Order: sequence, then structure tokens, then C-alpha cells
Amino acid sequence: MTAVPPGESAAGAADSPDSLDSLGHWRLRPGVAASALAGGLHLRGRDGSVTLEGSAALPALWEVLEEALRTGGAAGLSARAGAGTPVRAALCTLVGQLHAHGMLVAEPGPPEGHPAGDWLLTVADRPDEAAAALDGARVEVRAADPQGALASAAVRALGRAGITAGPAADAAVGGAGRVLVRARRADGSEVAVGAAVHPHGSFVTPVSDPARAGAAAAALAARLGLSGDPDPAPVPAASLTALVAGAAVQRLLCALAGLPDPAAASEAGPGAAEPAAASGRHPGTDGVGVPFVLVAGAGAARAAYRPWAAGSMEAGPPPGTLAEALDGVAALGDPRLGVLAEPLTGALPQLPVALAGCGPLTAGAGRADLARLDAVCRAAELECGAGVVVGAGSGHALGRALRRAALRLPARGPGAARRDPYGSGHPQAHHWWGVLTRRLGVRAQAYVAPLDGGGTAYRADVRAGTGGGGRLLGQAVEATAGDAAAFAALAAVVRVQAGEQAPKPEHITSAGGELCPLAVAGVTPAPWEDERWAAGWWAAVARREAALHTALLGLTGLRTSAWEPSGPGARTVVAALRGCGFTVLGVQDTATEGGER
Repeated sequence: MTAVPPGESAAGAADSPDSLDSLGHWRLRPGVAASALAGGLHLRGRDGSVTLEGSAALPALWEVLEEALRTGGAAGLSARAGAGTPVRAALCTLVGQLHAHGMLVAEPGPPEGHPAGDWLLTVADRPDEAAAALDGARVEVRAADPQGALASAAVRALGRAGITAGPAADAAVGGAGRVLVRARRADGSEVAVGAAVHPHGSFVTPVSDPARAGAAAAALAARLGLSGDPDPAPVPAASLTALVAGAAVQRLLCALAGLPDPAAASEAGPGAAEPAAASGRHPGTDGVGVPFVLVAGAGAARAAYRPWAAGSMEAGPPPGTLAEALDGVAALGDPRLGVLAEPLTGALPQLPVALAGCGPLTAGAGRADLARLDAVCRAAELECGAGVVVGAGSGHALGRALRRAALRLPARGPGAARRDPYGSGHPQAHHWWGVLTRRLGVRAQAYVAPLDGGGTAYRADVRAGTGGGGRLLGQAVEATAGDAAAFAALAAVVRVQAGEQAPKPEHITSAGGELCPLAVAGVTPAPWEDERWAAGWWAAVARREAALHTALLGLTGLRTSAWEPSGPGARTVVAALRGCGFTVLGVQDTATEGGER
């Protein structure tokens, strides 16, 4: 957010017709550049760019404004541009765009000649306060070998910011090629960042207190296989050492100066770090949410901030949307730091259903993102063992657990009634039954039965063949007979399609209505999207989900509790799940008849 001088609102700074009067409180950030267009102006700054069009005079107007901002002549410019004139209005519009895109920085700036002055003017909203915070900190670089290449590079990087840091020997930091950069603020609080350079990979931890940073560095070294002594060859490149040292120092300085962590502001591109999660849920430092770690390869050509779910210190907030849940999926299945296999569509078919592979299992759904989320939840359950249900939040987890428990209930009345989905009047049941029997050519029968006398919950089974004893292909429990028939037919399509892959997966799973609330959260279906459309159907199922939970809780008597793992592997997985906001439930019996859902 752009800083505003005391007593002046952000809206006033950016939009007031008299913004030229306060321009003396601001200066142009270093690095702001402009390009003249045929009928306008293109401006580029630290937070993005903006194109202004409508007048061939804009480039000339920019030259006047730029000179005033760079030379301290803002007061004279305000006096020359008379009130109410078109020139003043145009200048105020231009100033407003500079504010809106973070291209102006508040005065006063850092002290004249401050070594980090240009950097702070580029990135800080309050450069003077940021400079004072850096000047008041005391920093040291700890390493088993304080004269080693990484420690020396970190000392030099700190020196370029005006901070004199003394190297200190500390065997607790770890083997060769590791450092812990510690800083004590003026108020006595301490922060630290760990880093390592190794022939087989390197990293920079998030910033936290020294004990956590040291523990994070040890855990990351073990996770990346860097715990042993490096081989005599190859030697880490000098460019890699400089990159890691500079990144560690940058993260520490940003924390000291109150600036956003670089993981949150990084830009994707060759040789650059990847951006943090799109939803912004995962901060770059330890705390609630998933921390990000800078991971570099054997060379300095590629480095990326990667989510480290297992490094979460506390449980994160539950996902409120599908996008937030998928952020957790990406962290849990990260190829370098994840705790589960990455769910990938790869070469798997995406029509008529989308398939995603996750280790030994294949998940299917109407869309690939739903299949990936379902795959991670089921993979985590397999990792934890029997009696565990995992979901992207408590509602999703409870929906999964209740459906599984309900599948063990006996049908009410004389038994399940054979059903013709073509004549059911439910468009989605009609669609998925046609996919199964016509497109895939599977001979099957559907059976639907109420689970209670009030018609609040139904179970559907799809079996191969024309008799009732054929192989079970799909099951579902939903609030209406049509929903149950549709999801059971969808599950059957997933099982048939996944079973045709080579090698055949050990486990096959498919999502039911429990995913619908996340699928539609924050999404407004178009007016024409009724239940004939996937989005409209999911929205209708989501509206029925709470009532279904109430009915199934009464029918099953299911008891759940937060599951606590015993083994170290399961503890790591559960800590990562909870850090991503996922829920891990322990239930008495989660087995389902005939296979998995």
C-alpha cells in the first residue's frame, strides 16, 4: 500500500483535485520509467505499469512533472499550474495514477548517503523508518566455518546495506556450507534466517526466531538430502553462493525494515523466483499458514520460492474457496518439499471425466481441479491409515466421513429399487448414465433406495451386468434420489476409465457432493445455468449439503474427533495438512462396501 503523510488520506493523495499542493511530501521512486506513445504515455514502476492515452501532450507533461519530482520543484509546479485549468487537472490525474501504482514514495527519505538508501526508496513505503530500523539492528553471521564461502558472502551482502556483521563460529549451525544470520532489533527481539549451499541443492529458510530458523534449516537439509558432508566435487558455483547469501540477507533485511517478505512479491520468470500462492493465503514467514522456502538447484540458473507445508508452525485457516484449497494441494504435493505425491493429470484421459494420478491412486471428477483435490485427500488418508478422513476444511471432511458411514447402512423398506436414470427427470443422472452405457458401452444397472423414511437421504449403487449381483462400479449417498444416481453413475465412469489405464492403479476414488460447496464458493452461476449445467447442479447440491449432514448424523450416529498421529511420518503429514487448513478426522469405521469412493 502506498504510504501517505500524516493527516492526509490515501484517497485524497491520489484523487484530490488539489493533489499538486501536497506533492512536496513525495518523490519519484527510483526505477520509475516512462515511454512516449503516439497519443499517450506508458509508465513502469515497482508494482506494475499503467498506460495513459488521450493526448499527444502527455509525454511533455510527464517531463515537466518528472523534473519537479526529481529536483524538489513541486511547489513551483503547483504555482505555475493555475487552479481550475486543464493543465492542472491533467497533472492531478497523472499524480493520482502515480499514487495508485506505487510510483511515489513519502518524504522524508533515508539519510543522505545511506548505503541502502536507493533500495529503500524503491521498495519501502516509509524509507526513513525502514532505514532507522536497519541502523538499530545488530547482526551476526554464525557458521561452523565462519570464514567459509557462504558466511563471507553473507557478510559482504550485509555490508552493501550498511550493516557491519561479525562472523561467529557456531558448530550447532550444522555442516559445511550452512549459515544462520541472526539479528537483534533495537527493542531486544531477535530474528534469524538459515541458509545452505550444497553441490546437490541449496535453500534459504523463512525468517523467524533463531531457534525456529535453526530447526527449519536442519529439517530442510534432511528433506533435501543435504545432511551429509558434500562430495569433494562438484564444488558449488560462486554465483550460487552469492545468490543464496543475497537472498538470505534480503529476507532478513525485509523483516527488520517491516517490508513484505520477498516470497510474497517475487515475479515468475526464467532465473527468477516463482510467485507465492495465487490466493495470497501462504505468508513467507513462519506462523499461521504455509511458509515459503527459496530452493535453488546445483547452479544459479533457477531458484524458486516453494511452499513448505511441513514447516507450518500452527494450523492454517480452512480454505474458503476451491482456489484456496488448491493452494494447499500445491503445497502438500510440492515436488521438492511436499509430503505427498504431486497430483498430476499427465497423460491420463480428461474426457469424459478428468483423471488425476497421485502415487498409487487415481482420482476422477467432472473437472481436473476437483480430481486433484480429491486425490490429495485420499492419498493423505492412505498415508495415515484406517479410521482417518481428510478434507479441505471441517465441512468437506465431515461430508466425506458421513457418506462413507451411510454406505454401511442397510436400505430401508423392501430393498433398493432398480432405477432408470434416463426417465428420472434428473439431467445430470441422465447425462452420466448415457456416458457410462452409451459412450463407454458398459452394461449396467442402477439401484436407488432411501436411507430414511423422510426422503432426506438416498443411496445409489451402479452394478455391472443386467442382474443385481454384478460387480459394483459406483456408489453415492446424496440428499435426493437424482443426485445419488448421478454421482453413482459418475463414480462408475471414473472406475471404468481409470481401470483401463496401464498399469492399473491400486486405488480408485471419485468425488461426490461433498466437494460442491467448495466448487461453487465465490462463484455465481450464470442465469441460464440450472441443474442441466455442472455449475448450476453443484450449486443446488451445495445448498442441500447442510441438511444432508443433519440427516446422516442422525442416521449413522457417527462420532468424529481430531486425529492425532503416533508415527513420525504420519505426524509430518498431519502437520502439513493442518498448516494448509485441512481437517484430519478420526472416526470409528470409515470402510465402505465394495471399494473406495
